Amino acid sequence: MGYLPCGVYHEYYTQDHAWWQSKFVYGKMVLLVLALTLFPLACKYNLLGLSPMWLSVAYTISYYIMACMGVQLLIGYCGQITLGHAAFVAVGGYTSAMLILYVPGPRFIVGLGLVYPISIIAAALAAGLWSVLFGLPSAKVKGFYLIMTTLAAQFITVPLVITQYVSRIGGRGHYFSLPPGTLKIGPWVIDSDTRIYYLMIVLVLISIYAMANLARSKVGRAWIAIRDNDIAAETLGVNIVKYKLLAFFVAGAMAGVAGSFYISALFFVSPEHYEWFWSLIWVGVILIGGVGSIHGTIFGSMFVVLVFKFLEMAIIPLTGMMPWFSLKLLYIKESAFGLAIVLFLLYEPNGLAYRWWQIKNYFNLWPFSY
Repeated sequence: MGYLPCGVYHEYYTQDHAWWQSKFVYGKMVLLVLALTLFPLACKYNLLGLSPMWLSVAYTISYYIMACMGVQLLIGYCGQITLGHAAFVAVGGYTSAMLILYVPGPRFIVGLGLVYPISIIAAALAAGLWSVLFGLPSAKVKGFYLIMTTLAAQFITVPLVITQYVSRIGGRGHYFSLPPGTLKIGPWVIDSDTRIYYLMIVLVLISIYAMANLARSKVGRAWIAIRDNDIAAETLGVNIVKYKLLAFFVAGAMAGVAGSFYISALFFVSPEHYEWFWSLIWVGVILIGGVGSIHGTIFGSMFVVLVFKFLEMAIIPLTGMMPWFSLKLLYIKESAFGLAIVLFLLYEPNGLAYRWWQIKNYFNLWPFSY
């Protein structure tokens, strides 16, 4: 591989599609992995102004990333609009919790601490199949009618199936509580923010790796063809029904993993965590971050969670002087989120990922970046 003044010269197709295309990028990735690994220590010892509170912010961002990855796949890569993705996250969370609490596994599986990892896989499968069920109308309808179908998934799954039936299993009432020490991966008990953080890092990296490889595979190219022009794609031999349903399955599976992960952060699961508002939030995240971009999912999640957190930090000191202000916090967050979407659609319609791409190109092409 030869190096040119304004970039990297690739001799082979495999070089062009490599994850790390130069030593400079390799070095950046090593620094990123090192920073992510040491982040809990920085929070623990208050380095760089960080505090343990930022660990919970970090795994909230990761929850958004994993949940939004499926939304990005459907809307950004396959052109299938969804406004009910919280339903599939709910299926994943409840599937994982019920397997841990109510399904007696073989003793050797329990002894090896494999119940929770198996429940994550089961949650992905259950949420994926449930997503396919509501993705079936996509074979016949699209646009506004598909939006109504995904809304039906939200209102059938959470208020009806989960709230009225699933939540009442075992006589636990409204929510399922997971006793301490229940969540284990091998001998590793997930009982602290630091361990939740490292679990989150592993799951997010797996999700990003899977999504990136799918996007540049035959399947990903079929999804993009359907997104751009489904009639032309079908004319060229793409089985659009098959690939649409596959997109719904993969998106639902990613949502199931997100739901299964989040029970490790909360140690209980309730229908209140999966209101329709969250489906709207996750669509807004990819609009802010950039539609059709994995970077957009990451940047959008970081932007939304951090804006919410900074608003909370700014408002809480005011509650001492004006106690009623704390009651307005949720409305202020929602208003700020709506305003952010409007501003991005007006002034940065391609999202944060496009701005990141421009900044990278500027430095990669320097000194001839003009």
